[in-house]
Amino acid sequence: MRTALILAPIALALAVSACATTPGGSDSSAEQRLAEECTARGGILVRTASAPTGRPEQDNACQIRGVPSSIR
Repeated sequence: MRTALILAPIALALAVSACATTPGGSDSSAEQRLAEECTARGGILVRTASAPTGRPEQDNACQIRGVPSSIR
């Protein structure tokens, strides 16, 4: 009986931690997509926030360098 009382909270904690998301897990694909779109427009993706918010579209900006595409 004591073993079950001790192991139940440990098993619950392990189950909950297995379902937790890791930072950069799904956001890395969103950030990769943003980087590809920015590169296609002739820019580079730069960080704008010193403390990440977890939203890649807010944490990054596409910085266009060189001649604007309308002049080419």
